[in-house]
Amino acid sequence: MKSDPAVFELVSVKSGVQSLRCRTTGEVFHPVVGPMIEARILHVRQQRLIERAATVNGPFIIWDVGLGAAANAIAVIEAFEETDSRIELHSFDQTTEPLRFALEHASELGYLAPHLDKAAGLLTNQTRPGPLQWKLHVSDFRELIKSAPLPAPHAILYDPYSAGKNPGMWTLEHFENLRARLDEEVPCMLTNYTRSTAVRVTLLLAGFFVGHGEGVGEKDQTTVASNSTTLIDKPLNATWLNRVRFSTKGAPLRAGEKEGPIGEKDWTRLLEHPQFRAQNASA
Repeated sequence: MKSDPAVFELVSVKSGVQSLRCRTTGEVFHPVVGPMIEARILHVRQQRLIERAATVNGPFIIWDVGLGAAANAIAVIEAFEETDSRIELHSFDQTTEPLRFALEHASELGYLAPHLDKAAGLLTNQTRPGPLQWKLHVSDFRELIKSAPLPAPHAILYDPYSAGKNPGMWTLEHFENLRARLDEEVPCMLTNYTRSTAVRVTLLLAGFFVGHGEGVGEKDQTTVASNSTTLIDKPLNATWLNRVRFSTKGAPLRAGEKEGPIGEKDWTRLLEHPQFRAQNASA
């Protein structure tokens, strides 16, 4: 089935490579540096996927949230090509439209060209033999994680449209549901492109530990979150916490509520988060 040309178009990002632009949201996939550089820095390298997978008995579970045009997934596949690690890569999206468009323009995009069979097979649920299994879930991720029998992840590549265009994927309720799907015996790391104060507050109040992530493109930092402090190299600290108190956009993101400063109840909850209590105790 052909993709709808009215939904996506090819654009050149600042690095000169081609990427996709969604006409309905106006958002460019992996802007500035392009799909593969961003995917490798933000997710593969920062997650230390190869090193962590080598220490796991059984399959290393990766949730690719926001399959899009599959750049993050392809970066994972390429990273593990020369390893023996068993990988289950679960990609989630509400639509396969961006992937179909990308496959039709694989030569221009470049990164998909060597993996056409894998990506095309994903669309038809074809399983391929080998230590890396790639599975597609076409559904509303927010609803899916409430009850679907999915294996708890070791890594989450969190890459939906931004909070301004896709607010439902950034709310406190949703992140609480996501946090509840993690296994306390399985350290899991979430990587994302944002550096938004409101998103970080939301993740913290949902029960994650949160830290500064690597910079990519024009962003000097991104965001990492985890159910384990051992995976956070640069945790948000008291200095960041003080900035939240006076931020005009420090409130957690809730459905139907506007951005604004953090309220007293949320501020008290934030102060009581184990991440900051532990820092105060060691200060």
